[in-house]
Amino acid sequence: MNKTILPTEHCETCPAFYQLEQMGIKVGDFDRVIALAGNPNTGKSTLFNSLTGLKQHTGNWPGKTVTRAEGGYQFNSVKYKLVDLPGTYSLLSASQDEEVARDFILFGQPDCTIVVTDATALERNLNLAMQVMEITDKVVVAVNLMDEARRKGIEVDTRSLARDLGVPAIPITARTGEGIAALLSTVAEVIEGKIIVEPKRVAGTSEFQKAVSELVPMIEQLAPGIPNARWLAIRLLDGDARVQKAITSGELGDIVSRQQRADVQFSKKMSVEGRQ
Repeated sequence: MNKTILPTEHCETCPAFYQLEQMGIKVGDFDRVIALAGNPNTGKSTLFNSLTGLKQHTGNWPGKTVTRAEGGYQFNSVKYKLVDLPGTYSLLSASQDEEVARDFILFGQPDCTIVVTDATALERNLNLAMQVMEITDKVVVAVNLMDEARRKGIEVDTRSLARDLGVPAIPITARTGEGIAALLSTVAEVIEGKIIVEPKRVAGTSEFQKAVSELVPMIEQLAPGIPNARWLAIRLLDGDARVQKAITSGELGDIVSRQQRADVQFSKKMSVEGRQ
């Protein structure tokens, strides 16, 4: 029986492969790359440890003092690389943690991003989820700490939440393993296109929409191949100085150009030390 070759499997000519290598993420023999995002204290690390066990490394992001953890797990014979992004409340690049998380989701182009939320504080957590959904379609919201919610008498209707967000919302308790199988199955089906996602995004006023539609082709012309020009247009309209500088200085174009150059030789050495 012929082995099915997945899009990122040994794909050293894929654009995302080189950007991942530059970020210090060595794809190796993994078939898929998953980003794990979430606010601090949502149980994100517990979920990461539950999925990866001893198959994980820790270190720093290249050129940053921000700690990174990455590991692997296998589900239905498919090997997944799981990258634990810094716990952060937003992706607005006001700190190194936010910049690392934003850049990985935007330029690393993971196959799916799991956003871990706290079932007892959903309203506070959904700000980050909405920002991630502005960047990428491939999102699954993991509603963690369901045991705590039940203990506090809080009812979380994840079906309604999924309908409102336009992406799957899976109830889990990472500490006990509750809902983990459903989460992994959902991630796989989102990647494979078996679950159709239509993430809710900011519509804004007609003036806002007009401004975004005018900016998008300009950004795409400055940085051909940019993964999500719409998100960058919104950030410009919000007055994001970091994004503005990246565009005007040519840095954005350089990043995309590097990502697409199949002849660039990035280091094959993973920028991590130690093993947990």
